[in-house]
Amino acid sequence: MAKNQEVERIAKKLDKMVHKKNTDGALDLLRELKNIKMSLETLQSTRVGMSVNAVRKQSSDEEVQTLAKALIKSWKKLLDGSSEKKKDGSPERSSSTSKDSGSSEKSKESPTTPTLPPRVTSFPPAPVTTDSVRTKCRELLVAALQTDDDHLTIGVDCEHLAAQIEEEIFQEFKVTDVKYKTRLRSRISNLKDQKNPDLRRNVLCGNISPRRIASMTAEEMASAELKQIREALTKESIREHQLSKVGGTETDMFICNKCHGKSCTYTQVQTRSADEPMTTFVLCNSCGNRWKFY
Repeated sequence: MAKNQEVERIAKKLDKMVHKKNTDGALDLLRELKNIKMSLETLQSTRVGMSVNAVRKQSSDEEVQTLAKALIKSWKKLLDGSSEKKKDGSPERSSSTSKDSGSSEKSKESPTTPTLPPRVTSFPPAPVTTDSVRTKCRELLVAALQTDDDHLTIGVDCEHLAAQIEEEIFQEFKVTDVKYKTRLRSRISNLKDQKNPDLRRNVLCGNISPRRIASMTAEEMASAELKQIREALTKESIREHQLSKVGGTETDMFICNKCHGKSCTYTQVQTRSADEPMTTFVLCNSCGNRWKFY
């Protein structure tokens, strides 16, 4: 437990460095991790691999990058080693069964089903498909999910996860038509986006479910930076729209049918014949909505 707490403490410090875009002192923390005997349980419960990988990408120090790569490589061997043990069985069991030929023959007849190593994330089984289009889409999703080394440090089966996402999309459209392919392309593009790693990590960790990522809009998948840019552009557009009006009188006599605000500006123009009443143009100062009032 104490080792887990120490590793978690280091991981949090590394995450703060990445968030602040200042990796000074990262080398000392990586050296501390190197001296800690890492276990599979500690690696998966603390997710320290993701923190180390993020620091490796953020830092320009070659020594930090080299040490981070070495740590990730050694931890990957730990994951692979655990998987092999689960599949092949422990040496002790092999030794004991070799002494008893009867037990060995029985074991051959009914082999134990291999089990995967413990995962941080787990997903229900996805139906198998023989459709060539669907199979290709699943392969592209796997490649997108494996864009970085995050899937290794998290320990998730990308093929299984990709099948889940594709299955959710297919169940919505029922056919592999243009809409189906467009939906898949947008998921693949956003998951591969190097400027938006949080989306991919959240999907790998299970924070965003296969059903959720299958139906998210482009705005919902966008990175925090892109969302801020879009919000700023929207505000600027409203401001320019408001400034484009000529003259006008502010009033609270009108209610906007979009935002229901009462802060409006109106102007009156003679758009019809002289014996007809003037047309009133109203502008909502809150959302920029315009409408006519006769």
